[in-house]
Amino acid sequence: MSNETLRDTFFAECEELIESLTEGLEVVASGAWDGETINAIFRAVHSIKGAAGAFGFTDLVTFAHAYETVLDLIRSDKLDIAPEVLRLITRSSDALAELVDTTRQQGSASLDPVRDLIGELEATAKDAKADTPPEPEFTWAPLALLPIEVEEPAPAATGFSIRFAPGGAFYANGHEPVRFLSALDALGTLSVACDTSAVPPLDGFDVDTGYLVWNLRLEGATDENAIRRVFAFAEGLCTLDIAPLGEGSPLPEVAAEPAPLFIARAPAPPPADIPAGGSAPEPAEATPQAATPAAPPARAAPRPPAPAVQTTLRVDPERVDRLINSVGELIINHAVISQKLDSCGLGTDSEIMAALDDYRYLAREIQEAVMSIRAQPVKALFQRMGRVVREAGEATGKPVMFISEGEATEIDKTILERLADPLTHMLRNSVDHGLETAEKRRAAGKSEVGSVRLSAAHRSGHVVIEVSDDGAGLNRERILAKAMEKGLVPPDAKLTEPEIDNLLFMPGFSTAENVTNLSGRGVGMDVVKTTITSLGGKVGISSLAGEGSTFTISLPLTLAVLDGMIIGVGAETMVLPLSSVVETVRPQRRDIHEIAGELVLSVRGTYVPIVDLALLFGMRSAKGQSAERSYVLLDAGGASIAVAVDAIQDQRQVVIKSLEGNYGTVPGIAAATILGDGKIALIIDSEALVELVSPRRNARPLIELEA
Repeated sequence: MSNETLRDTFFAECEELIESLTEGLEVVASGAWDGETINAIFRAVHSIKGAAGAFGFTDLVTFAHAYETVLDLIRSDKLDIAPEVLRLITRSSDALAELVDTTRQQGSASLDPVRDLIGELEATAKDAKADTPPEPEFTWAPLALLPIEVEEPAPAATGFSIRFAPGGAFYANGHEPVRFLSALDALGTLSVACDTSAVPPLDGFDVDTGYLVWNLRLEGATDENAIRRVFAFAEGLCTLDIAPLGEGSPLPEVAAEPAPLFIARAPAPPPADIPAGGSAPEPAEATPQAATPAAPPARAAPRPPAPAVQTTLRVDPERVDRLINSVGELIINHAVISQKLDSCGLGTDSEIMAALDDYRYLAREIQEAVMSIRAQPVKALFQRMGRVVREAGEATGKPVMFISEGEATEIDKTILERLADPLTHMLRNSVDHGLETAEKRRAAGKSEVGSVRLSAAHRSGHVVIEVSDDGAGLNRERILAKAMEKGLVPPDAKLTEPEIDNLLFMPGFSTAENVTNLSGRGVGMDVVKTTITSLGGKVGISSLAGEGSTFTISLPLTLAVLDGMIIGVGAETMVLPLSSVVETVRPQRRDIHEIAGELVLSVRGTYVPIVDLALLFGMRSAKGQSAERSYVLLDAGGASIAVAVDAIQDQRQVVIKSLEGNYGTVPGIAAATILGDGKIALIIDSEALVELVSPRRNARPLIELEA
């Protein structure tokens, strides 16, 4: 195994250890921790330290050692987890995770950003050791030996009480109880009593059931292991209880007189088995064991299965990507065969078309199974976001509680890796702009500690991630005034609430009075919008004054396959993402108007701007107002537009092929796909389409028809 492979394995294990570390700290913060919780946290840091030392990551080892020292004092009860200590070890966990990430990306990490934190860890450890009382000094003193009188105890009987209850399977395997009793007799002095109380009348007798139970008393110098070796061949075929002789023995006592190994079958009741040379023994007292048939059912009860061990398999992501590409080619191949069969005029009820449908279902199942391989839970990402919220709270001086939900929700690994930056900006924005200070929250009748919630869930074939806070909500008047001040909105503009909310995503827009480490430059929410749009997702905002705000991100489950609407634009075929399509319209001529040099479509009392794709992409030189053309209404980032197309052909699943890696960036085009006839179709970028037509569309109000 190469050194590079070992390094990758080390960092993968570090992710798991940091995840375990974060979970343990969450338990400690909740107050429901115990000694094992602290031990698990200590083991995680110690494992990272040891493995980092093997690879020569000395800075990582240095910090982990300082962190480990404090944890060791906590687990040895020399340091209490006071609030300041909890904050210290939580910050240290965040710093350790950052050092691991930096080491993975750059090959090494510097201790400069964490030197103050190391100083705090060392000072805390030093204070804890100083507060620990010293060990008492041991002084030698002579011992005076006094005579002790000891009474010799009466010798106790040595041996075991044995309860032997063979089941039906015992006899079915050809075993005879007498052979086992003979072997026991060789170990010492054996006394035998057979319990026949469970034998039913003849009409209820089952030959496949064992009813007899032997209560045995074995005296002599032997041990329990020797007895169990006698019954080794009957393991699982009988019930065997062994207890030492004595007053605390749970098994029924057996008469001490030796008994013959062969016991005649008892005649009709009420006689009982009578040991040789003795009188009939008193029946044993009823116990839960004796009150029910001692033998198991006709078939020996199987042993409970061992708990299944969940194993994971680490696979090179490139192999998974190659597999996904192959599945994409499989889907394309199905489209090719389907289109060729359609051109042959075969009916949908023909055998070959039925077989093609089976092929389609199988390809879809394979595609979903392969996508699930690359899907990963958002838990690790959400844990990182917890660190972001804590750091933002400390930077702003606002007490904040982070709540995460839906951590088991799975999403494509490619999307997951690109979500870190948008979520970081959104969470910092929630803490800095959304939450009020402790004084304002107290004056508003709220808890001084604000809460930021991050949740994920699957809804309608998409992954929905929500970032919400219980702050003051959006101040839309201030947002609009700030946009007018920066010249982003005309002074006489009248915007709806959704349009005002979308101003937050414009480049350079910020409501912060001063530039800080967290905000003020107007790039955070712009990064959110750009990244989410490039992933084929959408961002929505809802807010109530005084109650808080919620930012909702809707993302596709995967970036490999897209549900699209096939359209004709001039002589070309293109694809519109189905997630952006609201409806299709065939308007009348009176529904199309020209206002201020722009074509608009009247839809239920509202004018919607028309985007002529053929004109936009240079396939037609003049504006076409023909009502015979089809129009597709799109919801693109809160802005509604009507896309004029020449034909709506089909709705199907297409395989996404990147243009950036194979050709280059094309404005208004997100990617490409291969159709069943082998031709390439471009996939429209709905969000970019709005920006191309009107870069300041978000600042333009919709024109309402007068009554």
